[in-house]
Amino acid sequence: MKTQRIGIILNGVTGRMGTNQHLIRSICAIIQQGGIAVGSDLTLMPQPLLTGRNENKLRPLAEEHGVAATGKPFPYTTDVAGAIEGKHGEYSVFFDASGTLQREQFVNLAAASDAIEAIYCEKPTATTTEAALALAEVVEKAGKKNGVVQDKLWLPGMRKVQMLKELGFFGKILSVRSEFGYWVFTGMDYDQPAQRPSWNYRKADGGGIMIDMFCHWQYVIGGLFGPIKSLVAHGNVDLDKRRDETGAVYDADAEDSAYAMFLLEDGTMCQFNSSWVTRVRRDDLLCIQIDGTKGSAVAGLRDVYVQSAAETPKPVWNPDIPQPIKFFDGWQKVPDNIEYDNAFKIQWELFLRHVALDEPFRWSLREGAKGVQLAELGMQSWQERRWVDVPPL
Repeated sequence: MKTQRIGIILNGVTGRMGTNQHLIRSICAIIQQGGIAVGSDLTLMPQPLLTGRNENKLRPLAEEHGVAATGKPFPYTTDVAGAIEGKHGEYSVFFDASGTLQREQFVNLAAASDAIEAIYCEKPTATTTEAALALAEVVEKAGKKNGVVQDKLWLPGMRKVQMLKELGFFGKILSVRSEFGYWVFTGMDYDQPAQRPSWNYRKADGGGIMIDMFCHWQYVIGGLFGPIKSLVAHGNVDLDKRRDETGAVYDADAEDSAYAMFLLEDGTMCQFNSSWVTRVRRDDLLCIQIDGTKGSAVAGLRDVYVQSAAETPKPVWNPDIPQPIKFFDGWQKVPDNIEYDNAFKIQWELFLRHVALDEPFRWSLREGAKGVQLAELGMQSWQERRWVDVPPL
């Protein structure tokens, strides 16, 4: 059995997503499972170098998770530029999970480095379509393999929806409706600290729920239901004062709720509500209902419930009597017939196979730019109070 080691610079892993989803549940999990088996004679093994600005945060991450995964601490450095240039060892893959506004400088450095062969990064790749496309073009011109995280496609709930589509369960899909979000505490009352970073609510730092979530909705809608033709959207700054990580009160000027209708090229209407100021009374933090001629489904992050045409009740409008139908009873849970791995880990494995074996990987930086475009068009629609078309990139 041959083992091919792939050196990966993991930049920005001290953040919540970088630590939990990319370092622990993806790279460490791949190492702990013995690598990525390719047939019977080859294993791909990630070899990470942790980078970031704060050594006091990097060191404990490198020690704890390196020892757990390999028996010794992972290497780390605050010299990100030097790592990209190859000064700290042979690392051919650069991954960036730093803040959106820092992404451009790091990806440009990686694109210009002879030591880097492939670039993978979190979304959004930029805050404007022009910048996101420019980044994709720089990387493509440099001949680097590249990708952007589009994790929700591999969530169990989304994979079950795709299975139902392939089985023809829905018939013709008529509409898609989604509710996403939860209450993010402001830090102002009851000594409840916010559970999301403060930069999410400041425009100057790249915050706002449209640039955050519309990037997700673009690939979810496009991947499951089809290309988006046009949209109309509205956003709002609902809570304009929040308290940051140091306890200081700041002006929250980025929208914390957004409401959109996406019209697909085939005429299907998708409605997506996104909010950090809503209290959850539904099955999950994300619920997507798909209604079709033959059946409907409600998908959460992991579970999906379905109701076929034959099982659809026949309600009659009569507000003068208690509702006789228990609507929730008419839905059946789609069984977990397979074991679903972590969504981020699945995409990491696909990307590393792309790097090492040249297998197809369509979730490129150019695809990521489509998500930025949708967010920018959403903000344009909100500002101009009108429908806008989605031009091809």
